[in-house]
Amino acid sequence: MKIHAQALLFDNDGTLVSSLASVNHCWTRWAVEYGITADAFARVELHGRPAADIAADLLPADVVREAVARIELLEVEDVPNGGVHLLPGTRAFLDGLPADRWAVVTSATRRLAEARLDAVGILPKTLIAADDITRGKPDPEPYLLAARQLGVDPAHCVVFEDAPAGLQSGRAAGMTTVALTTTHEAHELTADLVVKNLSALSALVTDRGVEISVTG
Repeated sequence: MKIHAQALLFDNDGTLVSSLASVNHCWTRWAVEYGITADAFARVELHGRPAADIAADLLPADVVREAVARIELLEVEDVPNGGVHLLPGTRAFLDGLPADRWAVVTSATRRLAEARLDAVGILPKTLIAADDITRGKPDPEPYLLAARQLGVDPAHCVVFEDAPAGLQSGRAAGMTTVALTTTHEAHELTADLVVKNLSALSALVTDRGVEISVTG
């Protein structure tokens, strides 16, 4: 199978890097600090959604802003503790792409996203973070904004995601979607293509764009 694109849009956590251990540790500590019960916490989808949306599901409105600042601080401070590492295939795949052909589109705040990306040596020219949008994934706004900043029609963009909310965002934006089974089982993910991680793909840059192929 080959997919042709003008721009490639990548989620970060669970797609380019793994921060699952850090996320679980920090959010569990956060939940305890705010007196959230284990049952209430377990009912909320954490992965692939902005912290503000998660906090709003769990806390009174007047506490959300403070609570979001607290979880951002906990996660940023945890970055140097080895809680972030590159997923297989990430480096090789990104190194083959021109800087103006791809972007990172994350539900994390810009401060947290830049800390995690810097820790693994990824420096995207275009980064869309939670600070840049008003409606987070699964709304299409983050991916539509990335396409606009790259100057590419959404129909010619490919989204790489590991979470159902992110894939829904990409589909709603009218983009081709590639799901990675790094944090969810294949049967939980709806996409045009499902692979284990970026090591299963190759990218060939041509005058017409980028041709993505399955290699394994």
